[in-house]
Amino acid sequence: MRSTYRVIMFLQTAGAYAILIFFAYLMLFPFLFMFSTSLKDQTDTFRYPPRLIPQEQTTVSVPGYDGLKPLYYALVGDEKRPYALVETNIQAGVFANPNNPEVTITHPLSDVQPTGGADSQQTVTFNGEETKLWDVTVEGVTTPMVQLSQTVLGRFVDPENPSLQVLQNVRLSEPVEKPTIRPENYSEVTTLNGLDRSLTNTTLITIAVVTGQLITSVLGGYALARLRFPGRDQLFVVYLGTIMIPFVVLITPLYQLMVLIGWVDKLAALIIPWIFTAYGTFLMRQFFITIPKEIEEAALIDGASRLQILWKIFIPASVPALATLATFTFLYAWNSFFWPLVIINTGNRANHVLTLSLSILRGKAADNANLVMAGAAIAVLPPMIVYILAQRFFVESATSSGVKG
Repeated sequence: MRSTYRVIMFLQTAGAYAILIFFAYLMLFPFLFMFSTSLKDQTDTFRYPPRLIPQEQTTVSVPGYDGLKPLYYALVGDEKRPYALVETNIQAGVFANPNNPEVTITHPLSDVQPTGGADSQQTVTFNGEETKLWDVTVEGVTTPMVQLSQTVLGRFVDPENPSLQVLQNVRLSEPVEKPTIRPENYSEVTTLNGLDRSLTNTTLITIAVVTGQLITSVLGGYALARLRFPGRDQLFVVYLGTIMIPFVVLITPLYQLMVLIGWVDKLAALIIPWIFTAYGTFLMRQFFITIPKEIEEAALIDGASRLQILWKIFIPASVPALATLATFTFLYAWNSFFWPLVIINTGNRANHVLTLSLSILRGKAADNANLVMAGAAIAVLPPMIVYILAQRFFVESATSSGVKG
């Protein structure tokens, strides 16, 4: 009975893990595909079915031929061997013996001759039609055949013995590939497509907005939580009510204000209006309320000022709330698109942020999916890293707020 119970528990645990791994893979697959595509060669991005592991075609040096030649698998007898492609666009025809049309032969048109000569080429009735005959020589044997169709072949040679040659369709040939990565995609998309300046602008704006919101939210939250002044509660309710105003309603008056100040097409318009946040002030106020008043009263008796109490008592105790606010603010500032699109001119590349540059890159490099994915990876990686590093504080904040509430 005990062994049966252990088996049942093991199967239940294994089943639960299998389900969790399956759904985790479904959630992570888009990110894995994006990162793998950002490291692929351009031709590898259009392969079907798509592959997660980046691969590129193997090349080799062939004696008697200039440069590196791509390798393909060529059918030599019944065996597939890696052969180098040395010549393309060889015009060829598909020929068949009129007496045995099921067996076809693909042969270069330059190696066939009209049966009976060009002036008096022989014909034969084939499929109810008068068809010309061609002399096709295969392994020293010349046979009159009819041409069924025309195609294009490539000439493949053995890299170690170029005298061994095979003609076959290049498009239908399987390339010899090896796993590889192309980190130069990131340097290309940053240097050549101007994402380096946009990345710098986005980083500076994000740091400024996060720092500004933390300072104003801490000061405002402490004032509304601990200081007593006339109209404090009414002011807090009005300030908190601004959260309910949709952003689309604020766009026009905010844009007119930027025009009046002269901040249109400047980075200041992406920083100053967003360092004040009702949500951050509300979050910090609610957290400061949970700190016992006795600690603050003891500090006041010892002669500490309000700023000293805030800096040495409240802020160290508010690390989880600060980390939560910083994470949310970072994600908003880093991924902001609509307001930069409105306030920053499209032609002003020097003041572009990352989201604007990615929008331009999507159209500019539409045929280079690897570069687009590299740009997307650059935009996605910093928020992911910040969230992973701040996750512990975020969970701690949610847990502590639930206990103290």
